[in-house]
Amino acid sequence: MKDLIRTGLSVLVAFLLYSLLAKISVSLLFLFNFFSLIVIYFALEKGEIYGACLGAICGLIQDSFSMSVFGVAGIAKTIMGYFAGYFSGKINVIPIKRNFVFVFLLLCVELIIWSVLYSFIFSERVSTGGGLIFFQPLITAVLGSLAYRFVRKLKSSKM
Repeated sequence: MKDLIRTGLSVLVAFLLYSLLAKISVSLLFLFNFFSLIVIYFALEKGEIYGACLGAICGLIQDSFSMSVFGVAGIAKTIMGYFAGYFSGKINVIPIKRNFVFVFLLLCVELIIWSVLYSFIFSERVSTGGGLIFFQPLITAVLGSLAYRFVRKLKSSKM
């Protein structure tokens, strides 16, 4: 039950941050993907099934912000959440450099899946925000790796 509360609060924080960025500047939405960070974090902690289920939920929430087809981000985040949980069970992704590369690759895979699905459904080019979306995996991976390290230090200091 404690994990569900933590997960729900994390999704709420991501929702609020996403809403805040949209109010500040829509261009910032192309640079940061807080929902993906939540999915990756819980997939690393709880495994691939938890990551896939949370990915579906967070993707659908993120889809609700857009005017596109409902479910494209849900599918991309579900796959990414599953991969995050599965591969983190096979590889040690705790060191910060390895964590950064792992998160970066996951975000690249998610972006590719999302853009392929989007272009198949709409038969048009993906809106890249003037190319800003191509920096999203890098910026989100830096933010995510630092946040993951901070959370792990915070957890270890409480014990």
